[in-house]
Amino acid sequence: MQGSKEYKKQRLQLRGCRALCCSCRLSVSSSEGAESLNSDRFAPISSLAHAMVQERLGQMIRERQDQARREERKKARVGGTKFIVMMAMEKSSYDPREDFRESMVEMIMANQIEEPKDLRGLLNCYVSMNSDEYRGIILEVFHEVCTNMFLCCKCH
Repeated sequence: MQGSKEYKKQRLQLRGCRALCCSCRLSVSSSEGAESLNSDRFAPISSLAHAMVQERLGQMIRERQDQARREERKKARVGGTKFIVMMAMEKSSYDPREDFRESMVEMIMANQIEEPKDLRGLLNCYVSMNSDEYRGIILEVFHEVCTNMFLCCKCH
């Protein structure tokens, strides 16, 4: 009775092993009688081979995960951020609202800005480069420009 339980346990292990790797086929035979004989004779080899294959599979999975993380970090560094170069120049204007609007549309189009974080960066540039008295106008115009450029495109 004890021997048959161990035999069933070994067969289940081999069946599971066969699903994951092929090196445990050393202990597998075409007939059940031979399988029982070979399982006993090659059990230590089969267990060792199974452990080696499992370790290698684990190593391969870790290597792929590490590679994916490295590629994701590289992608985030290279393609994730747009650099916007703006030159500040002093300008007197009769219609600062319209000047800001033209400038913002030009910057968005020229730099192909579409991502929210890039738009936020652009807004921060306008706010930091202009005096506090224009902050309200900048925020209003920026909202209008983004609404017109991005919401209208999604409606069609």
